[in-house]
Amino acid sequence: MGLNPEPDHCRRDAAREGSEFVELLEVLWEHGREAVPTGPVSPSQLRVLYTLDREEGINLRMLADALGSASPSVSRLCDRLQATGFVERAPSPVSRRELELRLTSHGKAYLVDLRMRREEVLMSTIDAMPAKARRSLLEGLRAFRNASASSGKDSGGARPLRSTG
Repeated sequence: MGLNPEPDHCRRDAAREGSEFVELLEVLWEHGREAVPTGPVSPSQLRVLYTLDREEGINLRMLADALGSASPSVSRLCDRLQATGFVERAPSPVSRRELELRLTSHGKAYLVDLRMRREEVLMSTIDAMPAKARRSLLEGLRAFRNASASSGKDSGGARPLRSTG
């Protein structure tokens, strides 16, 4: 780890503010999730959907590795998601012994709707911020994402953020 010339209290304050931000974001996220008419999806199931959205056609073992979970529990999650019509299993063109996992059009539509509703919830808060604070937030969030990516932190299956410059 490199030398950090910033005082320790600044780092701690940033971590504390970050923690409070995440808690607030979780509340706002749930407001967006509650508005989706398709019904509740557990956080674990949502991670499966995010991962399949990012890595369509992976097999169960790869999905379990991506989620850091055991294959039997991931298989049960996929069973439930298949029963709701969000996920489908298809034979792999590479190996007859493997199945590929894919989002159905219903599963893709769910994620589009969820992301749209969550962004709407966030936009109402962001719109209340002064323009300078919005620019600073954007800069800080991009730096945080880049630091997370370069340190190898797992995104838990979340899609990469759109880059807009």
